[in-house]
This record gives sequence, structure tokens and C-alpha cells, in this order.
Amino acid sequence: MTDVVAALIWRDGKFLACQRPPQKTRGLLWEFVGGKVEPGETREEALRREVREELDMEIEVHDIFMELCHKYPDMDVHLTLFNASIVRGEPKMLEHADIRWITPAEIPGYSFCPADKEILRKLMSLGK
Repeated sequence: MTDVVAALIWRDGKFLACQRPPQKTRGLLWEFVGGKVEPGETREEALRREVREELDMEIEVHDIFMELCHKYPDMDVHLTLFNASIVRGEPKMLEHADIRWITPAEIPGYSFCPADKEILRKLMSLGK
């Protein structure tokens, strides 16, 4: 089981969605910014590091929005999605093919990673 963390970052009623690079597994699917927890890191430390590496910004990690497990053909993940806020910087595309701020109503227009399905259902039910 791979421990993965991600950030749910809101701005003006929209949340940050990132498109995976084409050369990576699940390329061009949309996801929440984040990545794997490295040995010796807390989940919060891993999330701050991943956001720094992928978007060149600093975040404050808040409470857990949702936790789930998902089986991909190549790996099993335990995903923790944290509420987070930007404390420095604006998102830069250092690794992703695209980044966008989208509303929950716009979710059906994007192809997200399968592990995010349950999260997306919850976001759409909030009607934010």
C-alpha cells in the first residue's frame, strides 16, 4: 500500500485541479496536487514538499477532507486529501500539463484519476 497525500485548495468558489504529464502513468488525467509520502516524512510534510516541487508555492495544511483506499492495476494507494490554503506564491506549471481552478459543477467536464471519484462526488454534493 502506497501512502499518497493531496491538497484541496479553494479560491473564490473554485478548487485547484492539475493535469498529469502525458509521459506519467495515468497521463493527462486530472488530479489534486500531491504525491507519495517518503520514509521519515509526516503526511503534512510530504504534502508541503510536493506542492513546493510541483507548483512552486507554500501551503498551510489544514484538516482532512477525505481518506480512501484505491486499487490501481499497478499499485494500491491510501489517499489522504487535506484541506489546504496558499500562504505564498501562485501555482506554476513545473510538472503538470495544465492547471486550472474549477467549480464543483464543472467536474463532469474533466477526466480525473479513478481514485478521486468518491472525492469528486462529495465535492459535487457540497454545491460550493
